Amino acid sequence: MRTGIRRTTAAATAGLLLLTGTLPQASAQPSSTPAAARPNSVPPDLPEGTQPPADEGKPDVPYKRTSKGCVESDTKSELIEYMPWGQVYLNLDQAHRFATGKGIKIAIIDTGVDPRNPRFGGRVQGGGDYVSNQNGIDDCDGHGTEVAGVAAAAKTEGDFIGAAPEATILAIRQTSDRFEFEGNATTEKRASAGKVGTLAQAIVRAANQDAKVINISLTNCSSPKGFSADDQKLQAAIRYAVDVKNVVIVTAAGNLSDQGTGCAAQNNNLDPTNVNSVSSPAWFANDVLSVASIARSGEVSAFSVWGPWVSIAAPGEEIISVDPKGTGLTNANVTAQGVQDIKGTSFAAPYVSGITALVRERFPNLNARQVMDRIKATALHPGNVSGKDNKIGFGMINPVAALTAVLPGESKGFQKEQSKEMNTAVTPPPGLDWPPIIVALSGIGAGGGLLLLTLIVRNSLNRKRGRPA
Repeated sequence: MRTGIRRTTAAATAGLLLLTGTLPQASAQPSSTPAAARPNSVPPDLPEGTQPPADEGKPDVPYKRTSKGCVESDTKSELIEYMPWGQVYLNLDQAHRFATGKGIKIAIIDTGVDPRNPRFGGRVQGGGDYVSNQNGIDDCDGHGTEVAGVAAAAKTEGDFIGAAPEATILAIRQTSDRFEFEGNATTEKRASAGKVGTLAQAIVRAANQDAKVINISLTNCSSPKGFSADDQKLQAAIRYAVDVKNVVIVTAAGNLSDQGTGCAAQNNNLDPTNVNSVSSPAWFANDVLSVASIARSGEVSAFSVWGPWVSIAAPGEEIISVDPKGTGLTNANVTAQGVQDIKGTSFAAPYVSGITALVRERFPNLNARQVMDRIKATALHPGNVSGKDNKIGFGMINPVAALTAVLPGESKGFQKEQSKEMNTAVTPPPGLDWPPIIVALSGIGAGGGLLLLTLIVRNSLNRKRGRPA
């Protein structure tokens, strides 16, 4: 029986939101490499000295509400009486014996987070708004609140719990399907709110507000095209967050979709370096954890976009999360296509974000790149020679292993044995201490004398016994 269905169309169904803006062209080769020889599966190098964008902290254009109403709840606070399969599969109850995310701030850059659900327990902080003036704590779409629930909801009644139930949630609204820009003489009309440039600003903003993990359940996906100025701002913002502010960025790998809200073509090319679709910011694979979706069967989800940039995988189907406009839980949305389970790489990503928060709590001395390496090294790897593929990256995330494994490559947390200084100077031996030596030799001489006397007496007795009568 399915209880807790949320009424109205929701962006969460697609599992991601499309950002407006020019789509990236991929190339990992230096500029001296001929364009025809560059693969399109990885981004260009960030020019040395490139600075992150300045954070203006406001929408780049004036958005207004569309005719669509905000999502509403029809759950009637009914209790979903079973534990999410993903929660069981990831063994979160065992993982929470080691860490719960306490003291770690997770930034949710999305459609906002409604803080009123009791499972958030007052842990939602407004972090900024690039759509309206609500500081990120209004969610007309419902998507960001559901994402935050998967990442960090606490357990109340029932068995559902988020991956990091004591983490702080920093809510930043960067996009919305319920807002639009009508256009003007200098800027084209936008049917929804959100732009690559403001996503870059939101990342800088989250990093500057001491987030240790940033969750981005948004993708910009299309066929490879030119690398725009906004794309470079996004790349620079990610690099700033990771290397300067020590933040782990977790992003959805992207969804296939024929509804205009996802990638139009799967990357099933024989040559994996020549892709059909580029999904950004997942595309910046060296600097982010890009998350694919796994189904209950253990197979990669049919909608999950492949690519050499995929880092890791997590459950992304049959999702249960908080009701964004009620006090209970929800496991489905009513859309134009009917009632649908909540699914998407958008919801696989917050599982990884929450588990990353657990790792950051347990290993506070590890930097962002070491945390990413630990999560990938402890994953349940695919069964091939390399231990990685383009569908699920390094495999299904393994929370307990990520929290308990001893990795010899880590320089902090598990100290390597330190070499000891040796004295190699040549020095004469110390002078002899004669009194104890004399005593020792005297003892040896006395003992030897007694032994000799015993042998003489014994020999004499033997002779007497051997004479004739």
